[in-house]
Amino acid sequence: MLEASVPKLVVTLAIPTIISMMVSAIYNMADTYFVSQINTSASGAVGIVFSIMALIQAVGFTIGMGSGSISSRLLGQGIPERAAIFASSAVTAALIAGSLLTFFGLLFLQDFVWVLGATQTIYPYALDYATYILWGAPVMCISFTLNNLLRWQGKAKLSVVGLGIGGILNIILDPIFIFVLGLGISGAATATLVSQLTSMCILSSFFLLGHSDIRVSPKCVSRSPRIYFLILKSGLPSFFRQGMSSVSTMALNFNAGMYGDAAVAAMAIVTKVFNFILSAVIGFGQGMQPVVGYNYGAGKLHRVRQAVFFSIKFCTVILTIAAIVGALFAHEIVAFFRDDPQVIEIGTRAFRYQCITLPIGSVLVFSNMVFQSMGKSVRASILALCRQGLVFIPMVFLLPNLFGLTGLELTQTVSDAVAFIISSIIFVHYFFQELPKEQQKEPD
Repeated sequence: MLEASVPKLVVTLAIPTIISMMVSAIYNMADTYFVSQINTSASGAVGIVFSIMALIQAVGFTIGMGSGSISSRLLGQGIPERAAIFASSAVTAALIAGSLLTFFGLLFLQDFVWVLGATQTIYPYALDYATYILWGAPVMCISFTLNNLLRWQGKAKLSVVGLGIGGILNIILDPIFIFVLGLGISGAATATLVSQLTSMCILSSFFLLGHSDIRVSPKCVSRSPRIYFLILKSGLPSFFRQGMSSVSTMALNFNAGMYGDAAVAAMAIVTKVFNFILSAVIGFGQGMQPVVGYNYGAGKLHRVRQAVFFSIKFCTVILTIAAIVGALFAHEIVAFFRDDPQVIEIGTRAFRYQCITLPIGSVLVFSNMVFQSMGKSVRASILALCRQGLVFIPMVFLLPNLFGLTGLELTQTVSDAVAFIISSIIFVHYFFQELPKEQQKEPD
């Protein structure tokens, strides 16, 4: 981690995390594909409930990324017993937080589904789907936490096994539960719940069987509030990044609902496909983060800089190619999910608009991930808020009011452009002004 060639190390760690993220995104798209075969309203329900899944993921990633980031730096400093305290406490926190999400989510679910942007026709489908998803919140939170703890210590291959098997199982079970057993949209949610439980059991086994460099044990769980505060503080950028995704999806669905179920379904499809594309970049960034965390903790700042700029350049090329291909085949991609002329028309335009800013996605994704890896939570949190929060949410209300449906379709593109400017200013200032000063103090 501290001596190997940086580009080779990043790529080696990134390959399994890319696979893990893409498998996760694929089975999310599988839900969208199979549910869309029911009808357009059911397809829209997947987009509605995506906000709830994003919220659960936000909690799991906040705890997992926070504890993982701290554990990575502690391992780099040669203090594994301290890392065990943070990891064990994080798993306990994930169980408690997931249970609270289940309790309060089910308690207020009927009203919550309306707030998420459901229409009259989408509502019954969304209610069924969300109920099952919320029962699985504790399992999902623990899975995300364990996955991140493995990844941050450089055990990305183990994390991809756990998530990958669960993802493949979900894809297999979706058509069986939905069509063969006749469970409809509830079958898709049940398949997701079973796959997440399977992933959690597999990921837990790696810790129980000693395949992890970090120990997770009830004996290591801390009673100190400071430990949990540090975990949350370090993971806060992930909460903003994932949590704002949930809030922005609610806002998008609310505004799309004004144009009917077809608009909700179309924007849900486009969102899922672009999440799939960006999942590869997020996976690459997750491979980069342990390298940044370890080397920053060890004081090897030149390796930090090398890892960051290599990752940005590499992923920008990939996203540029994806943008060109996506723009050319936007109609076919949307039609693959739902054979509804209105859905295809709206989705195709929104898809092509988003392809315009896709090449700058690596800067938007990596900027907050890098600062989080180095423990610079304030800057990481600000950058995490930019794309899906501080910029997107005002835009999703402003642009449709000004330009109607076209404004809705343009929202993500305009938001990405504004967020890119903000992220670039903060990012460039640190790496060209502050990091060189820190590097002067770097030991030989």
